[in-house]
Amino acid sequence: MAKRDLYQEVTDSIIKLMEDGKGTSLDWKKDLTNRGLPKNFKTQQRYNGVNVLLLWNAARENGYRTNYWLTFNQAKEIGGHVRKDAKGVMCVFFKHIEKQVEGEDSPEFIPMISPFWLFNIDQIDGIDFGDVAEPQATADEWENIELAEAILFADAAKITEQGERAFYRHATDEIYMPERGRFEKASQFYAVGFHEKTHWTGAKHRLQREFGKRFGDAAYAFEELVAELGAAFLCAEVGIVAHTMSDHAGYIDSWLNVLKRDKRAIFTAANKASEAHRFILDGYAKQQELAA
Repeated sequence: MAKRDLYQEVTDSIIKLMEDGKGTSLDWKKDLTNRGLPKNFKTQQRYNGVNVLLLWNAARENGYRTNYWLTFNQAKEIGGHVRKDAKGVMCVFFKHIEKQVEGEDSPEFIPMISPFWLFNIDQIDGIDFGDVAEPQATADEWENIELAEAILFADAAKITEQGERAFYRHATDEIYMPERGRFEKASQFYAVGFHEKTHWTGAKHRLQREFGKRFGDAAYAFEELVAELGAAFLCAEVGIVAHTMSDHAGYIDSWLNVLKRDKRAIFTAANKASEAHRFILDGYAKQQELAA
């Protein structure tokens, strides 16, 4: 029996997600984020990295009401049971295997990928889940969304609203955004702002994110994928729809080329986006503590 290639299986599912939206009105992220970030119902812990994309996509494809999930055994432990015809979502985790290298005093730890399966609570009977429906994305009336505004402007990030372009300038460590009145919807302003703030986290004195050696000419486009995912995670965090702006959407072909060449690339992108998401939220939390 041939050994499963988990990297390739996960990568293929993300490629399909992106390709399904090409040439249509479907924004490949927009319909994923409107149920919030996926959580484990028992532990209340959020999933991260590539598992977020896998669970988001499954929730959308199957029309699940929420983004709460359990393993088969967890459902059993709290008195429920997964329906017989239910199909789980394959997610992955990494564990490190110790390997002794000849001539070296210290062992080498090699990361190994392993699968596990999750079931949405819509697939589980016998448990009173109560009213756990996730709030739908915030309406798009043009008003400041308090939490999004606070997170975007936390960390003493220098953000200037002027001109017509959105970009992060590395040389001066500044984010530039068009005046918010130029955006049709509030969620568009914050989605673009979160995209640029994810770029901001990659500075050398923050997360020091560089892809040049591994991705070569595609490094710039790959950083754009990290920023798009980081923005999606942040939009889900605050309950707004994630939008892909027209100039960002043009990178999709570049991203697909990278993913098709490197089956580990989506894992790197999603992990880096999760790191940026945590960094930004940690900065916001520290600012809240100082203000208390």
